[in-house]
Amino acid sequence: MSIITGKTKLLGIIGDPVKHSLSPVMQNAAINHLGIDYVYVPFPIKTKDLTTAIRGFASIGVAGFNVTIPHKQTIIPLLSEVTPTAKLVGAVNTVWYTEMGWKGTNTDINGFLSPIRSLKRDWSNITPIILGNGGAARAVVVGLAQLGCLQIYVVGRDQQKLWRFIQSWRNTKLTATLSGYLWDELSKIIEETELLINTTSIGMSPNIDDSPVESALLTRLPKNAMVYDLVYMPNPTKLLKNAQQQGLIIIDGLEMLVQQGAVSLQLWSQKPVPIDIMTQSLQDHLNL
Repeated sequence: MSIITGKTKLLGIIGDPVKHSLSPVMQNAAINHLGIDYVYVPFPIKTKDLTTAIRGFASIGVAGFNVTIPHKQTIIPLLSEVTPTAKLVGAVNTVWYTEMGWKGTNTDINGFLSPIRSLKRDWSNITPIILGNGGAARAVVVGLAQLGCLQIYVVGRDQQKLWRFIQSWRNTKLTATLSGYLWDELSKIIEETELLINTTSIGMSPNIDDSPVESALLTRLPKNAMVYDLVYMPNPTKLLKNAQQQGLIIIDGLEMLVQQGAVSLQLWSQKPVPIDIMTQSLQDHLNL
């Protein structure tokens, strides 16, 4: 580890919870490899404290930070500027300080697409199912549209939140693409998809015995279906374990984590980022 001095620039990640985050592992590995005077730390911040925390970050000279659950949308009004990408998504996961104040963008789209972009599928004929309707789901919607998916199903537990999610795309080109379903309707549509994506925190450490989808329901997916869990701790999640037992293709959230984090660090440091070092640090940490 580099020596921390009075000149060391501070980076981090905010969320609630955030102690499970692997971002400090991979970001500090990359920082050390680059030999730059930064340190990356987790900041557990509750929703009620978000405004105070962001003001405090500016006063102590924090250079930038990542944003995770549940702040990706609620942070937007606290920023001076938001990039067009983040505006389209309606969620921010990367923030840095400028002379005008805090600026935010979204690097989750590239992160999400990285593991599946090279797969040989006719995406125009695939109707993905997204579990969840939060900030991460918004990035996934944009990513799937970029792949060429013409129809996307979004599944949520709260009818009002789900309705607001679908309506929020009303004035975009994606408005005709999205259909909303409540969680108890998942059994009616699951057979229609070859790509099931979990964007919720269900199954995240420490709740490692939870899964957003029952094992019996996974048996109704097509044999060539993919199950993609954005949760990366534990690795694999119970959802992915159950899907693998069914012989389905599984994709975990580690590559998405690395790819979106690499773009963030490049924004902060203005240097090419060693993605292989970031990946290896996570594999070593998780004994993979």
